[in-house]
Amino acid sequence: MKRWLKIALVLTGLLLLSQTPFIYRRYQLGRLSATIAELNSERTAPDETDAYTDYKGVIHVHSSLGGHSAGSFADIIQAATSNGLAFVVMTEHPSGDFDTAEMTLRGVKRGILFINGNEINAADRDRLLIFPGSAPFNGARPLSTQDTINQAKRNGQLVFIAYPDQFGSWKATGYDGIEVYNLYTNARKIHYLTLFFDGLWSYRSYPSLLWTRFYERPAENLKKWDELTAVANERIVAIAGNDAHANIGISLQEATGKKIFGIQLDPYERSFAVVRNHVLLGKDQSLTSETLLAALRDGHSYISFDLLCDGSGFRYTAENSREKKIMGDEIALDDGVQLTVTTPVKSRITFFRNGQIIKEEKDASKAELHAAEKGVYRVEAYLDRLPPPLNEKPWIISNPIYVR
Repeated sequence: MKRWLKIALVLTGLLLLSQTPFIYRRYQLGRLSATIAELNSERTAPDETDAYTDYKGVIHVHSSLGGHSAGSFADIIQAATSNGLAFVVMTEHPSGDFDTAEMTLRGVKRGILFINGNEINAADRDRLLIFPGSAPFNGARPLSTQDTINQAKRNGQLVFIAYPDQFGSWKATGYDGIEVYNLYTNARKIHYLTLFFDGLWSYRSYPSLLWTRFYERPAENLKKWDELTAVANERIVAIAGNDAHANIGISLQEATGKKIFGIQLDPYERSFAVVRNHVLLGKDQSLTSETLLAALRDGHSYISFDLLCDGSGFRYTAENSREKKIMGDEIALDDGVQLTVTTPVKSRITFFRNGQIIKEEKDASKAELHAAEKGVYRVEAYLDRLPPPLNEKPWIISNPIYVR
């Protein structure tokens, strides 16, 4: 055998050997896809006596108005429709030339409620999500973080801290909540060489599940949130931000710009499927801009990584001898408070008090905790049937119930 042929065979063998882990990962994604389908098939509907309707949607969405996205309104509307969303909260970057909050999607489109909003870069370099958006934040000289919050609250707007890992003005007051999970921030942990080979083998069959390779529990953000609610005794609402731009991925192209190979991780349709905010409204309420914003302000919502299993139907309530409340509410301790969690599929339900785990219930679709002490009680749910390490990553993160 000629020497060049031997070398070619050795190189080919080494190349095939190097692809073994990625071939196996494709097999793993196939099993994961089957498990997710099985979980969704087992979901139970909420009890008919349930007093609330669960509306799912996404928050922190950018279009081409923001300057670093090519996404169109048509793309966003189509993605929201295909995902069966009830609402989308837009958060456009301001512009010195036009009012992006006024120009972005707003109102009802194809049965989906759109809220207009802005992502503001304050003079302190902190970033805030403000909705509904307004002209004063477009083209104006940046204010300090506290002055931005104050102005927004005077306008009757909601203010959420974006990118808490980069936020510095923790002495600021008056904001409504914090973005404890941001999909774009999580996506920055991608190892692009690994993604390239994963994409070669898995992108065509399991494009959405490639996200599971880098999904991480936002531990530091959750810790900060717990400190704010428990130590500082503040009522702070947690949301997840999709931070959807449709601009994350890798591509190989010719000098002419013709694409040879490409992987786009975050088309709107895909990022809208990964994580969602579920809002609870009373059965006597319809979904409007006013009711949606009020529910978000009050923390009547939870975060669900719906790509792993649709969380619709999750409930977290508190009851004492006089009244019954839901997540986001305050309730008097009195002679004790009964906390109750129900999930649409069996999961591992974890109760936290002031940021510390106090109880876990495994393989349960219902869990209860008798709260005998004042504190901030929240819940995380995990799907132990998912393969490692996803079984140790949150499926659902609730807003707290404040036992006072």
